Amino acid sequence: MKKDLILIVGPTAAGKTAISIEVAKKINGEIISADSMQIYKYMDIGTAKVTKNEMDGINHYMIDEVFPNEDYSVSDFKESAYNYIDKIYTKGKLPLVVGGTGLYINSLVYNLDFTQAVSNPKLREKYYNIAEEKGNHYIHELLKEVDEKSYLRIHENDTKRIVRALEIYYETGKPMSKKYNKLREPNPDFNIIIFGITMDRKKLYKRINYRVDLMIEEGLVDEVKSLLEKGYDKELVSLQGLGYKEIIRYLEGNMTLEEAVELLKRDTRRFAKRQLTWFRRDDRIKWIDLDKYKNKEDATKQIISIINDKINMKGR
Repeated sequence: MKKDLILIVGPTAAGKTAISIEVAKKINGEIISADSMQIYKYMDIGTAKVTKNEMDGINHYMIDEVFPNEDYSVSDFKESAYNYIDKIYTKGKLPLVVGGTGLYINSLVYNLDFTQAVSNPKLREKYYNIAEEKGNHYIHELLKEVDEKSYLRIHENDTKRIVRALEIYYETGKPMSKKYNKLREPNPDFNIIIFGITMDRKKLYKRINYRVDLMIEEGLVDEVKSLLEKGYDKELVSLQGLGYKEIIRYLEGNMTLEEAVELLKRDTRRFAKRQLTWFRRDDRIKWIDLDKYKNKEDATKQIISIINDKINMKGR
């Protein structure tokens, strides 16, 4: 029997966290984070990690799962998410997956199999060496030549995924995007209800700019300093994330703090745009445009109404 699984997705700073907590309260739910940065310990401010106070008594999972120097793949996420979904169901509660990491979301909503992975260590080493010698921008452009869909989906700073896409292409002769598209069948394990949080683009960008300013006020620079002092290498995937690589450039004297902040704002706006492009491809998403509601409570009521129409909430 399929399990009901509710997802709330959308761009960074759109307000997913606050709405998901209100929804969870109303449906007797618990939240699984689908954010590829919030899984890291010690990285709180730069990831806008939900605080205990904000959780308001709602259990959250997949936060602070690993240390910044530990590898964490989409398949790791999928395995852990399944375990937490089962755990939540054994409590008689409903799982609510919330986040903006497209690959994490896809691992649950599509029938993706990560066990038959293509592997060519020599190719992998070759492109890591090229990245080290010529930089991420160079290998990102190499990817554009052979797999433009993956190029658009993968951020320039994500060396690991760029190399992975190149490895798959040159090992199989087929782009990774095509490999995944063939597997875009609905996940048979779940009855999926997926909501997307959106708003006017200018308003979203204003929220992003405000959030970055708030991160600086709350001590993002000290958080990054602390990570480096703990011995974490700046080249780690975790420290190449938004909010960390920009501040590292400031700490190394490559730009002023003001320049780093403006760069972070710009890169975060671009990231939000890519997230929206990613999620717009899934026509199952029921979009909740916050501009059409007086407040988040009204938006939450609409989400609850749709959930009630789709599943039997009795006994929850």
